[in-house]
Amino acid sequence: MPEAHSLGQPGRGLYAGPAGAIEVVEEHPRQGAARALALIAHPHPLYGGTLDNKVVYTLGRGLMAAGCATLRFNFRGVGHSEGTHDEGRGEGEDLLALAQALRVAYPGLPLLLAGFSFGSFVALAGCTAAQASGVLTVAPPLFYAGDAPTPDPGAPWWLIHGDADEVVDCADTQRRADAAPRPPSRREIVPGVGHFFHGELGRVRDFARAFGEALLG
Repeated sequence: MPEAHSLGQPGRGLYAGPAGAIEVVEEHPRQGAARALALIAHPHPLYGGTLDNKVVYTLGRGLMAAGCATLRFNFRGVGHSEGTHDEGRGEGEDLLALAQALRVAYPGLPLLLAGFSFGSFVALAGCTAAQASGVLTVAPPLFYAGDAPTPDPGAPWWLIHGDADEVVDCADTQRRADAAPRPPSRREIVPGVGHFFHGELGRVRDFARAFGEALLG
């Protein structure tokens, strides 16, 4: 069982969240002090999504290369995180609790959000409340919004999606993104690539690094 983790130092551990302990992995840039924070959310908890998912891990590598201290975390009920799956509602609470905690641990640093699949929708929906400076979504299931408009992040939104995605239809994502109150400021559609970016994780890493560098200047 991981031990309690104090935000502000690298490592894996447990942080107190709204539904109990949240399992987190905090990592820092290899060179120099962090210029920003990046909170990264994982795919659907009921289909094997965890903070160790390869796309989530790759997002972390790209954002650290841009100078961010990163925090990957397990939503409630996943791994060593306590609580039970809450169809996105409680997961949003988990994200916002960690966003606030990061601001306390790193006063004055901007906060970026990122996520893959389910986690990308949670990040997009929580961006305004988290007062984040931007959000990066990988294969976002925008249909989770139902008949409501796609959430307005209130900040720059970057989107990357494979056009051969077998889980989240890329054409539907693009249609909903185009109709959003605030469409993505940058969009990359990767030809012939499926949901998990097999063989193309470097594209995700480079996109995440470019996102961080563009927003941090």
